[in-house]
Amino acid sequence: MKKILSTIAVTAVMLVMAMTAEAQTKFGVRAGANLVNMKISDGIDNLKGNNRAGFYVGPTVKFTLPIVGLGVDASALYDQRTSEVSYEGKTESLTARAITIPVNVRYGIGLGGVADIFAFAGPQVAFNISKDKSLYNNVSDWTWKSSSFSVNVGIGATILSKVEVKANYNIACGKTGEATYQDATAAVVKSAFKSKYNSWQLGVAYYF
Repeated sequence: MKKILSTIAVTAVMLVMAMTAEAQTKFGVRAGANLVNMKISDGIDNLKGNNRAGFYVGPTVKFTLPIVGLGVDASALYDQRTSEVSYEGKTESLTARAITIPVNVRYGIGLGGVADIFAFAGPQVAFNISKDKSLYNNVSDWTWKSSSFSVNVGIGATILSKVEVKANYNIACGKTGEATYQDATAAVVKSAFKSKYNSWQLGVAYYF
């Protein structure tokens, strides 16, 4: 399934890139907040993932295609997402840091010359720059994936062709990290769990 999604995403990006050859281009900066929704599977009894927050920031570019209402935006963002994992009264903090590259196809409706509203969706690739971590006094070892794939779906508005606000949900299509957990003797693996870092994202961009 992941291979199919990746193939579709690459094909879509190639088609969009071909269309942008005749597009109007604007460059800017983007920043916003991540509201993390951590999901744990194959879990251990009494293991809980607690949601927290994070942020993202980086350069962005927007293409207005020669089709009314249609456009594309792409960014290169430093993305940080923090959550907590609790087990038997002990809590550890996990922070995922990555360079993310979202590419979104968007369709907008103009509201005169002052503003427009738009819906968007597209793939996102993240390249991990976090360090692996030992949890619960070295009883558990957490390992981040080197890269991950997700999908964005959301809405936004542009004001005076300069300022843009967005709200979207970032849906992880595979695990973000995993851990092995040992028994009390620290000799054998008792169980393992995997996590997905889905996230609500609220952001603003300014185009020059």
